[in-house]
Amino acid sequence: MARVLISMPERFLEEIDGLADAENRSRSELIREALRTYMYRNQVRNTHKAANNAQILETLLG
Repeated sequence: MARVLISMPERFLEEIDGLADAENRSRSELIREALRTYMYRNQVRNTHKAANNAQILETLLG
């Protein structure tokens, strides 16, 4: 598995570590899941935008 180095405020990292500990999993697992969730939501949002744009275009072209 590839490694990635990121920078973040110390306080944010402490919050991430606290949440990971509370959920009994690693920091890496938590961050991977957060990124998967973000990417999925972004994909859904873009799909909805595309559908809305298609509907607007269809209405305009009538």
